[in-house]
Amino acid sequence: MSKKDSIVRLRLRKNSGAVKWLLIGISALFLFVLLILPLITVVVNSLAKGIAFYAKSIADPYAVKAIWLTLKATLWSVIINTVFGLFAAWTVTKFRFHGKKVLTTLIDVPVTVSPIIAGLIFILIFGRQSPLFPFLKAHGIQIVFAVPGIVLATVFVTFPFVSRELIPVLETQGTDEEEAAALMGAKWHTIFTRVTFPHIKWAFLYGVVLCTARAMGEFGAVSVLSGHLRGKTNTLPLHIEILFNEFQYVPAFAVSSILVLLAIIVLILRTTLEKVGKKEQETNR
Repeated sequence: MSKKDSIVRLRLRKNSGAVKWLLIGISALFLFVLLILPLITVVVNSLAKGIAFYAKSIADPYAVKAIWLTLKATLWSVIINTVFGLFAAWTVTKFRFHGKKVLTTLIDVPVTVSPIIAGLIFILIFGRQSPLFPFLKAHGIQIVFAVPGIVLATVFVTFPFVSRELIPVLETQGTDEEEAAALMGAKWHTIFTRVTFPHIKWAFLYGVVLCTARAMGEFGAVSVLSGHLRGKTNTLPLHIEILFNEFQYVPAFAVSSILVLLAIIVLILRTTLEKVGKKEQETNR
């Protein structure tokens, strides 16, 4: 880069003209309307009848069960997607085989398919009209309108998040260091823990955080597979919908504040991981 180009770029960054402030204003207004204002609305409406009513709404037995079910489904989906996302990313980037492009495309299917369609598909596969239903019934396995179906739906919609964060990093890393370690006699687990994982750990954690955030707010596929059994298969988003449809607006906003709090925690984790990852990369350079 020439000195002249550097000077031009510096002037553009320091430019305080109308265009700069117009873009900043539009961005700030956009963020306020779509992010800040909804958060303020949730907080204000959840406390509309006072702290005591807010605490009562949160401590409602159905709300508590919905919270625990949401956390359970999130935990299982994160564990499953972490394992299979890591395997998928490793397979796509470290091995050569026919059908790699097909596998890569299949990983992106949950992003392109509507969650409601996914829920309907699972009902056709595991519901009463499915050829599998007699076998499932004979062995006491219930997936549709039960907790396993909710976990399955959550796993489906969140599957790409971990693998999609890892694939670009693993492709950039290449295989030279791992091949060198293998030639020196290192076992596969040693190669993974000492060579591969240090390069992907921040992308890995970032994918886990994104997967967690998406799992907590899943509505479409879970709504189809849950059956809306109150106190049994309703997650937090479904419980909020029921309260809203019953015109219980303040309890609905009170329960919504829990999801807002969880989203803020996830956002803080994401920001922290980004900062720590960037500092480590700068230090290694």
